[in-house]
Amino acid sequence: MWANSLALRLFLWAVGWTIAIVLVTGIVLSSLYRNAVERAFDGRLQVYLRTLVADLANPETPDDKLSDAVSEPLFDLPLSGWYWQVTRTDTAKPQIRASRSLWDGGLPKLPMTDANASLSVRAGYVNGPEDQRVRLVERNIDLGEEGTYLVAVAGEAAEIEDDVRAFNRALFVTFFSLALILLLTTALQVQFGLAPLKRISQQLAAIRSGQAERLEGKFPIEIAPLAREANALLEANREIVERARTHVGNLAHALKTPLSVVMNEAAARPDDPLAQKVREQADVMRDQITRHLERARMAARLTVVGTVTNVAPVVHAIARTMEKTNRDKDLRLRVDTPEDARFRGEQQDLEEMVGNLVDNACKWAQSRVAIEVLKEHTDDSRDVIRIIVDDDGPGLTPAEREQVARRGRRLDETKPGSGLGLSIVVELAALYGGSFTLGTAPLGGLRAELVLPAA
Repeated sequence: MWANSLALRLFLWAVGWTIAIVLVTGIVLSSLYRNAVERAFDGRLQVYLRTLVADLANPETPDDKLSDAVSEPLFDLPLSGWYWQVTRTDTAKPQIRASRSLWDGGLPKLPMTDANASLSVRAGYVNGPEDQRVRLVERNIDLGEEGTYLVAVAGEAAEIEDDVRAFNRALFVTFFSLALILLLTTALQVQFGLAPLKRISQQLAAIRSGQAERLEGKFPIEIAPLAREANALLEANREIVERARTHVGNLAHALKTPLSVVMNEAAARPDDPLAQKVREQADVMRDQITRHLERARMAARLTVVGTVTNVAPVVHAIARTMEKTNRDKDLRLRVDTPEDARFRGEQQDLEEMVGNLVDNACKWAQSRVAIEVLKEHTDDSRDVIRIIVDDDGPGLTPAEREQVARRGRRLDETKPGSGLGLSIVVELAALYGGSFTLGTAPLGGLRAELVLPAA
């Protein structure tokens, strides 16, 4: 349903942008939260650092009492992940005092970079004892004659990672739910927004199939101009067809009157060779005028959109008419047609085609004529109706079948008619994209098959 559709493209565009926005926002928020957690953690470490610095600068604090300055039990627990270390750096051999938690280990120094060289307090990640990853802050202290010191305090980085990981899980669940809601909302909006276009498409299909004549209903302000222009186009098409019909009729009347005068004048002089030639050519002219005017009339009707005709009433009406006009022959006409068969075209064209076929069958039939209508689906995915007219007359040879389809050709001049009937059927069927064939009927006579587009 969505294949190669505007709705699918809009939805995929929304999916792409939603995923991109959610990912970028999630990464930014996670980074900001990590920075905030690190700053808070560093602030906690700096409290311990300042306490150590204060006691170190106090001359009354004995060296062996320096560890009492930090009241944190984790600094007394071996390899707890929380450590402090004070290193005197102005002596030949550095003098180190450290928390009990360091056991026999020590804290590495942070690498000196351009970014932290000017800072009084530096912070970063290092590997502590047992390769524990710790967050470390350090500061250089100059106590003058008391010496210079590097004071460092470290805390287990796992606390930061656990906190950030918990935040990221909550962030993922929240953003996943939000993205899902946004995508569902977008899908509904796309479907709702394109619903008027789908309604227009359905109504145009109804117009094409003859179920409606124009687009009806209220449309959004963005779609309303399209509906108005479509209705205006349909009206303009109908007006053009009506004008064409009027011109064809006017031309027919304008030509027939002078042509009749010429033929009458020629008929008044039966012995005049010139009059005979004029009458002969006038017959040809009348035939050509009738042919081309009929083609113009048919082509004009075919441009009308949405014309559909029920086949069953037309066939039954023609059968009843032919039974009445052929009472002297005692013909039996059998009609077999589904009630839901519909021809995509005008009723008068269907009447003309079927009427010519049935009339021709009745002229040549001995006692029976059969009319059958079938609904079929062709190999090229078209719905068609097949109209079959059989009679029990003498039938035709293949050469005669080809001859009678030509305009004005009659095999038996004793039968009434102009010889135009079957050729009109051929032309009308071709204009509708159908076909007409002749064959041998099971009844023994001629079979005429007419294939036309179905609605």
